[in-house]
Amino acid sequence: MLTVDVTKQLGSFSLQVAFQSDSRVTGLFGASGSGKSSLINLIAGLLKPDRGRIVLDNIVLCDTETGVDVPPYRRRIGYVFQDARLFPHLDVAQNLDYGRRMNRLPRDAAHWQRIVGLLDIEQLQTRRPGQLSGGERQRVALGRALLSRPRLLLLDEPLGALDHDRKGEILPYLERLRDEENVPMVYVSHDPDEIRRLAGHVVLFKAGRVAGFGGIELLPSAAA
Repeated sequence: MLTVDVTKQLGSFSLQVAFQSDSRVTGLFGASGSGKSSLINLIAGLLKPDRGRIVLDNIVLCDTETGVDVPPYRRRIGYVFQDARLFPHLDVAQNLDYGRRMNRLPRDAAHWQRIVGLLDIEQLQTRRPGQLSGGERQRVALGRALLSRPRLLLLDEPLGALDHDRKGEILPYLERLRDEENVPMVYVSHDPDEIRRLAGHVVLFKAGRVAGFGGIELLPSAAA
């Protein structure tokens, strides 16, 4: 269960968001600049709310009233960005292992094999990021996040930099993650088709406010 009730002033932009979701995938949908990425930065601990509370599975990550503010590295939250952000000087295997090492987790060969098999990246492990396609880089970024054993996975427009064919390549892997891995996800997009395929709960954003919360029926139709 993810509970969010926060406000944040960012220059002239005001973010005021409150919702509660127990879905495997919570979709944050809205136009660019509506506050979606700012919200997941608050969940990750990269931003601190001016007021509010963020709770994940009964663990308080942030509560401005009581002074609780768990630092990002202790929140156990994986974050996948639009541009993958792999380390160019490391090969794929080293990139995959980065999250585990930074969190000082023990090696788990079975978990490693399950994730690389799930994402079909085993054959890529000796390559450098510069030798990968955009879709392959995003699959490696997903694997790196999952191998850190997160309690929550944040995905900020993970398909935004990909063309239509590469999006079609990645979406089935995201569906497999939703169905086969016990890791809840918050998925940010302004593409209703992506949210429709993945999400159980949808939070509609408009100008820093929640304009709606519910199922995928809230999303605009393809003809809209």
